[in-house]
Amino acid sequence: MKIGIISLAHLHAVGYISVILGMKDVEIVGVADEDQERGRQWTQQFKLPYFQNYEELLKQDVDVVIVTSENVKHHEHVLAAARAGKHVLCEKPLATNLKDAQEMIDACKENGVFLSTAFPVRFSTPVAAAKNAIDLGQIGSILAIKGTNHGFIPGGWFTDPSLSGGGAVMDHTVHLVDLMRWFMGSEVRDVYAEHDSRFSDNPIDDCGIVTLEFENGVFATIDCSWSRTKAYPTWGDVTMEIIGTDGILLVDAFGQKVNLYSETAGVKWDPWGDNMDAGLLLHFINSVREGKEPLITGLDGLRATEVALAAYQAAEQKTTVVLR
Repeated sequence: MKIGIISLAHLHAVGYISVILGMKDVEIVGVADEDQERGRQWTQQFKLPYFQNYEELLKQDVDVVIVTSENVKHHEHVLAAARAGKHVLCEKPLATNLKDAQEMIDACKENGVFLSTAFPVRFSTPVAAAKNAIDLGQIGSILAIKGTNHGFIPGGWFTDPSLSGGGAVMDHTVHLVDLMRWFMGSEVRDVYAEHDSRFSDNPIDDCGIVTLEFENGVFATIDCSWSRTKAYPTWGDVTMEIIGTDGILLVDAFGQKVNLYSETAGVKWDPWGDNMDAGLLLHFINSVREGKEPLITGLDGLRATEVALAAYQAAEQKTTVVLR
């Protein structure tokens, strides 16, 4: 399996490369990045071919393209990869508007290639165990869900709306929405949200609460804030409290860790568990090999983006937005 990477802009790109380099029968053909300094720095470190122009990368013998560019550029890069006949794994959010997201889905379908959205949290062992418990009916019918996705302010293009499409609401809502949709097989019907800028001088939204009601009657809240300080042991969390008629599930996606308290290093988390990025990448590569649609599709990415965009609309209009 031959893989190309378009852009090292996203924080996850380096992690994906590290995972792929440890895989058998998988080769990274090259990395394309319009930022020469960034591109050459990382490709030299990993000893990979560098392309300043992504069109040149797409001319190579590549089976799969991973798009980890700035959010607003996903549309251009996915369309180009699809038209070149390459299967695509695209970083989240899939796009910064629904028109672009739909065009990306359509282009991949028309060119006979798979499009998957990078939601690696589905491959966290605690999250997968929660999905199994729900499917087995161990907590009965779900009534409500409280979710969090906290993190620190990433900086750079993430805080530039012209490149990111939004702040914490755009960056962190999509993960929880994807998990909730996956757990219940139900779509979001109503969205209400409030957000603000409280943790930096940048006017972009860095904290928010999103309230959802699903078609099956379940209501949920998501704290999607960039509220972690630099002194916090890790970048953030993904947690859920799932209330059912017969029980409660408490889910910590990053719970496989040791809390380390050190006089020299301070407080830190030492993870010991599985690598969800590895689970995501292995699943997508195997899906391409077997010609089977991946677990996470472009439509999943569109639905999650739809909710994030509705949250911004709801906050601006101070009213509930009805999706369907």
